[in-house]
Amino acid sequence: MMPLVLASTSPFRRDLLARLRLPFVTAAPDVDETRRPGEPADALVQRLAEAKARAVAPAHPGALIIGSDQVACLGETILGKPGDRAGAIAQLEQASGRTVSFLTGLCLLDAAQGSCRVLCEPFRVHFRTLTHAQIEAYVDLEEPFNSAGSIRSEGLGIALFERLEGEDPAALIGLPLIRLTGLLREAGVDVLAAR
Repeated sequence: MMPLVLASTSPFRRDLLARLRLPFVTAAPDVDETRRPGEPADALVQRLAEAKARAVAPAHPGALIIGSDQVACLGETILGKPGDRAGAIAQLEQASGRTVSFLTGLCLLDAAQGSCRVLCEPFRVHFRTLTHAQIEAYVDLEEPFNSAGSIRSEGLGIALFERLEGEDPAALIGLPLIRLTGLLREAGVDVLAAR
């Protein structure tokens, strides 16, 4: 099997990929994540997923490289990582009682061939109507300052939701494993057979 590289330093993506029980290493991509003027959110995450994979390719020329990027969208507004408590509270107050779309870009790059497959996996989250006190309690307990849209669904964030819609629950955390296993299979890696 070709070496597998995750072009990410996210502990959440690392933990998700570890579920597939394949050997892999991580590499930190150095990529400018600035949105281009007028760039749609789905195009943004796909471009960044590919850019991250290509950024680490020179150091891993014979590998299959996984790149991923995620944004949360409230209507046409992209909710990035809040950075601090006040930002997280503001994002969650905006999302309260509304639907937020999480778009996750995924790229599988064959560094030896230079070929890649890139896609966008959507996931919709319907938020409960939350009080200011509930939002503050969540933010203080979870500290979601590095999470798109201020949520960590793998933790207490699940209590913020009324319902979820999507084909791949792992996409909400940042790495759509169902789609990834399909891309790996197309690249000759059967997750259930490769060991």
